Amino acid sequence: MRRILVLLAVVWMCDAVKFGQLCSDNVCNTQSTSDSWGEGHYGQLLTVGCLLDFGCGILHKGVDIECSDGSDVLAPFDVTIKGSLIVYNDPNKKAIDEGINLSGEGLCFKLFYVKPIKTSGTVDKGEKIGTMLPMQSVYQGITSHIHVQMCNRSEDPTEYFSDLCQTRVPSEETELIPGRFWWFDLPHYYA
Repeated sequence: MRRILVLLAVVWMCDAVKFGQLCSDNVCNTQSTSDSWGEGHYGQLLTVGCLLDFGCGILHKGVDIECSDGSDVLAPFDVTIKGSLIVYNDPNKKAIDEGINLSGEGLCFKLFYVKPIKTSGTVDKGEKIGTMLPMQSVYQGITSHIHVQMCNRSEDPTEYFSDLCQTRVPSEETELIPGRFWWFDLPHYYA
């Protein structure tokens, strides 16, 4: 066997932007799936809304990330706060009628059902930006969630989310580390 020096050149490709943890009690960014109020994915046809004055046949223009009432809401990456927002402007939904406008990583997005701790400035990834409002007080039995909507409502935010708990973390013992030289014993079989 010959010893061959193999120089591994690692080309880092910039993956699409991914949201970091949004809710203090949901380290995985688990998306709401299905409950008696509907499903939390982009493009869902809101038919329950016919009974709740949302309007019939409206498409859900965001993705819902599970978050328990009263939990801390965190900056998913370094963000600039662009102001607060009103979700419904309905006195019957006053308890959850707040949100926040944000930008960062080249994205403009909104978080609904969040009481912001401030309405301008910058916040670092992982810092608290607000508190999850009490969804159960308005929609009993719903899976409490942060509604994430892009400023351009026609853009599906789903691509910016992945289950953070299924993301593989490299191990120094088992993986090649960029910038190091590696020796391999390669067998040579000549005919």
